[in-house]
Amino acid sequence: MQPARRPQPQAPYRRLRAARMATLLGVGISALVALPSLAQDAPMAAAPGDESGVDDVVRFEADKVRYDSNAEMVFAEGNIVLRHDKQTVRADLLTWNRESGQIVATGNVRFVDDDGNVVYTDKVELTDEFKSGAIEDLLVVLRTGGRLAAERGSRDAQGNMTLENAVYSGCAIEDDKGCAKRPSWEVTAARVYFDAKEKRVKYRGATLRMFGLPLLPLPGLGHTSDFRAETGLLIPDFRLGAANGAEVSQTWYWRIADNRDLALTGTFYTGSLPMLTAKYRHLTDLGAFQITGYATRSARIPLGAPINTVPTGEQRWRGYIEANGKLQFSEHWSMTGYGRLASDRTFLRRYDISRDDRLRSSINFERIDDASYLSIAGWATQTARVNDPQGLVPLALPAIDYRRRLTIDGLPGRFELQANSLAILRTAGQDSQRAFARAQWDLRTITGMGQEVTLTGLVRGDVYHSDENALTTTEIYRGLPGWQTRGIATAAIDVKWPFTGSAFGGTQVLTPRFQIVATPGVRNFEIPNEDSRSVDLEDVNLFALNRFPGYDRIEDGVRFTYGVDWTFQRPGLKIMSTIGQSYRLSSQNAILPDGTGLTNRASDIVGRTTVRFADIVKFTHRFRLDKDSFALRRHEFDVTVGNHRRYLEAGYLKLNRNIANGFEDLQDREELRFAVRTPITRTLSAFGSTIINLTNREDDPTMMSDGYQMLRHRLGIAWTDDCLDLSFTWRRDYVNIGDAVRGNSFQISLSLKNLGVK
Repeated sequence: MQPARRPQPQAPYRRLRAARMATLLGVGISALVALPSLAQDAPMAAAPGDESGVDDVVRFEADKVRYDSNAEMVFAEGNIVLRHDKQTVRADLLTWNRESGQIVATGNVRFVDDDGNVVYTDKVELTDEFKSGAIEDLLVVLRTGGRLAAERGSRDAQGNMTLENAVYSGCAIEDDKGCAKRPSWEVTAARVYFDAKEKRVKYRGATLRMFGLPLLPLPGLGHTSDFRAETGLLIPDFRLGAANGAEVSQTWYWRIADNRDLALTGTFYTGSLPMLTAKYRHLTDLGAFQITGYATRSARIPLGAPINTVPTGEQRWRGYIEANGKLQFSEHWSMTGYGRLASDRTFLRRYDISRDDRLRSSINFERIDDASYLSIAGWATQTARVNDPQGLVPLALPAIDYRRRLTIDGLPGRFELQANSLAILRTAGQDSQRAFARAQWDLRTITGMGQEVTLTGLVRGDVYHSDENALTTTEIYRGLPGWQTRGIATAAIDVKWPFTGSAFGGTQVLTPRFQIVATPGVRNFEIPNEDSRSVDLEDVNLFALNRFPGYDRIEDGVRFTYGVDWTFQRPGLKIMSTIGQSYRLSSQNAILPDGTGLTNRASDIVGRTTVRFADIVKFTHRFRLDKDSFALRRHEFDVTVGNHRRYLEAGYLKLNRNIANGFEDLQDREELRFAVRTPITRTLSAFGSTIINLTNREDDPTMMSDGYQMLRHRLGIAWTDDCLDLSFTWRRDYVNIGDAVRGNSFQISLSLKNLGVK
């Protein structure tokens, strides 16, 4: 037997184009405009002994019908429509042999099956129940959007189809103006088999072609006709990296059930041993969760060693596990959890899984209703930072927070009650526990002159316990060992007075703001500082009751805060700006180090300006000016110009606070970021990004560079159209981090519409 002839490279495109012309003609006859005097509505008789019901009757309509009683033949022409259950056939000419049951339809034939898939051809042979037949030069348009074209095909009594010399593509073959265009990709095959029961398409001798050129053989390729997920091998991924050399990944996907699946991936490297990855996902009646794990063997850096240590040559097991999910037990109760754990500091970077330098795990039980919130949580963190001992990283268990809002008859305003408890544990550092209760009252009113006035009253009582305090290296963070208590009372008034008017063809709103906050002296140094270390005056916390980011430190004394907000808006343009400063009656030299902007009586000046021009330009600038020298202590901007096809993004941050080196949470930084994308043609574009470290040793003595260090960059090109996403990316890392060595990596990303290859 001669093997089936494979289609030539140009043949699939010609067949898809020719079949598309049949599609257009088929749409033209889809309306039933039969003449009343000629239209027929006659059921085709069932065979003797057939117990089929009404659903098995084939009905047809046509402009003209002629019956040959001697030959038992029916001839029809003009706008022919045949219906059988959910299936229909439309054609120009039709012959029906009543004795054999054979139906032959010719001329712009359009056949729709039970699932909504459409077959276009010039000739089709069927039984009178549409259960079998033969077709030549056909196009199958799947309900999901893909197209199958073939030289010939057949359909058996069970609805299964076999196509010879076929091609499949998810691409359109005409542009918006109706002109022919070549599909970006297509799969050619010697034979394609469609299983009607399983709704699955199988290929024999399949080859993936892109832009008319053979790219990749696909032995054993198959997919469901509705493209639901199913068990099988996925198309492999390819990559070339500096740490592991060339790599290829092959994934086997197991569709366990409609609500569960498992993906097993083997990744093979030229520069290291293979790695196995498993990803399990499960959707339950209560919610969903997923678990991902990686395992391999290679030389590694021990967890407690400095991150720039050279790994030993001994091969050890290495890996990483990650899980997350959420379960909703009832209308109010839920559980959210996520966990991340790596075998060592550099595994994620070496294998290009993540660049995070902290891996946090947490579990949180929550109850939420209209008036209250309860959280019972715990969290842990694994460090991958330079010279950061794991024993000093805290474990929080439990962390409990309860809040309730209420109104009291006869009393204006809104009340909020809070109870909070936290236990911090370390294997080689200070341990501490705290509990506090808080009550807060807020009253917001609008005066007759349009002023918005908010009155606030707050009382809080704290209980703390700590030990091993001397293991905390920064003295002002330690607190006193043993049990400590304190009380806090705060009163505040906040006044806003907006003025609105017309200006420059638009509308502007000028809003002066003034706030007074008074808090009697608080015991701060006796209390350990766990959550209020990274304090910095910014525009977002200028008017906060407490400018510390957590609960362990409280600003006491009396302070006045003043500022102004300005908003200008006109069609296509919006500008928002704010600036402000605070003044206290006493200094805070003791609990706030120099350089935070809050140490002296008069604070530094902070502000933010945001400009939006249509949907093209967005610019944000944030700053902090030294109150004495007007030096920029914080200088930050982010700008985006363009749209999703063509854009430029730039970001810059400089923290010049002159804070002593002993405060590990308040080091100065300077960084520059760029990202750009520009189209070359309608479908081809180029993109790139980079991060540059500009921090010098004066700002941070731990820096290896002195004022300029490229961290990494990325450059690439991408092809994107209606059915194909293809990109080639070159990335370079400039810093060695243990066995995650610097160097070049190259990656190809491929996504095909209706096949999901990536």
